[in-house]
Amino acid sequence: MSKLREKLESGKFVVTGEIGPPKGANIDVCLHDAEILRDYTTAINVTDLQSAVLRIGSLAVSSKLVERHLEPIYQLTCRDRNRLALQSDLLSAWALGIENVLCLTGDHPIMGDHTEAKPVYDFDSVQLLKAASTLNQGHDVSGHELDSSPGFFLGAVVTPGAEPLEPQIIKMKKKIEAGAKFFQTQAIYEPDKFESFIKQVERFNVPVIAGIVILKSAAMARFMNDNVAGITVPENIIGEMSETPKEDRKKKAVEITARIIRQVRPLCQGVHIMPLGWDELVPDIIKESEAQ
Repeated sequence: MSKLREKLESGKFVVTGEIGPPKGANIDVCLHDAEILRDYTTAINVTDLQSAVLRIGSLAVSSKLVERHLEPIYQLTCRDRNRLALQSDLLSAWALGIENVLCLTGDHPIMGDHTEAKPVYDFDSVQLLKAASTLNQGHDVSGHELDSSPGFFLGAVVTPGAEPLEPQIIKMKKKIEAGAKFFQTQAIYEPDKFESFIKQVERFNVPVIAGIVILKSAAMARFMNDNVAGITVPENIIGEMSETPKEDRKKKAVEITARIIRQVRPLCQGVHIMPLGWDELVPDIIKESEAQ
């Protein structure tokens, strides 16, 4: 049983981190970032061509984490694969010792660096969850029996800051029915709004892990406000970043992230920290937030 599954099913608070595979063949920096997270996280997300930008695949990097006795959360998107390839990659992941899978629809190629690429989207995230659950039960999606079955711990994503919120809650329910056993959220910076979301979904009785992107600058915060649906960085936080000298921004980023973690911890069963290259800050964030 994966450590993530064991902790969540026993009601323990978890911390998960995230690494992004590189755009190139050298994964040394990526693995170094994972090592920084080793003692501070239960599991580490490995992104799957995030923002539709060409990178090393999440399956390869996840398998490298397993080799190093680190626990990956293998992100799998529907954008680039049909149902044959998705099921094949899932079975390959299980053969490589990967237990946690986060099922995503995936950003459209028009957002990335190969805008001419043709999207697949044979499945969406709900259908992918259902397919993975079906494999767990010993069959493929066409009903053919497998000679042995995996035992994936399946996760999904939800956006607590979406407006309107109701479609997110409806989709969340569908994902649970399809097999999602935990949720990681889009980045949150408004604990009050997150609390309102939690009150509406606590009836589902499924662990929610609150996502937080480490803010690097006021410009980054404004960019997310303008371009990332469902994320709102409040003006007071943007003001804090604006007033902070460049040389002190990492310290301020630690302070803000740790403060948000302390505020949301009573509301959820974990936090998911997305460092975006500032992995070295995670140990200080965990210590200051007392998340462990």
